[in-house]
Amino acid sequence: MKEETHFRYSNGVLLVPMIAVLLIWTVFWLELQFNTNWNEFGIYPRTVTGLRGILFSPLLHSSVEHLYNNTLPLAILLATLLYFYRNISFRFLFWGLIATGIITWAIGRPAYHIGASGLIYLLASFIFFKGIFTKHYRLVAVSLVVSFIYGSMLWYIFPIKEEISWEGHLGGFLVGLLMAVFLKVSLPPPVKYAWEKEDYNEEEDEFLKHFDEDGNFIENLSEEGEENLKITYHYKKARKGSDSKND
Repeated sequence: MKEETHFRYSNGVLLVPMIAVLLIWTVFWLELQFNTNWNEFGIYPRTVTGLRGILFSPLLHSSVEHLYNNTLPLAILLATLLYFYRNISFRFLFWGLIATGIITWAIGRPAYHIGASGLIYLLASFIFFKGIFTKHYRLVAVSLVVSFIYGSMLWYIFPIKEEISWEGHLGGFLVGLLMAVFLKVSLPPPVKYAWEKEDYNEEEDEFLKHFDEDGNFIENLSEEGEENLKITYHYKKARKGSDSKND
């Protein structure tokens, strides 16, 4: 299967990130419009009602700054996932979000945990580690780009700031790593040149027939049933007194 069938653009590459960004901004706008606060729909650890936050918490944000900081990484990483891992993208998102939410619910501090940060860490972790594990040159390159742009996020899986849900970040990071290890993806077969194939025969290679065993070019090549091949070189003598030069 050709590489183009794996890594190619589709409408979903732009449509899904746009829908996700529009959704989180719409939810925040509705909170402002109706002067309400829906933080109680976030993850509240180790309570039954807090379990609903596994589905709803990625949609909720505490401020415009919080929302803005999550918008661009969410859009870029979702588009990257859908472009390079299209076949498993929705399955990964569904189970990854649930597993990240459960970890946050199990280890989190007694407070409402909201925001799409857990999803962002899930995406960044999976894309980075999966690219390294596959050893495919394009996916490794994507991993390096992700690490270069978002590598500084790694610090926030630790309790650095009181107001940041590092538990959600840690949950997303761990789930992304585990899914990179166990989730199988289809990859294009490596490109093989003619001389790399098992049935390759040097004696039948039309190009190599023009060289002897020492690598010297054969001017007169003759084979049974073929006409002699002759190469004639023509040299033009320079005029006397001419000192012009050509590059």
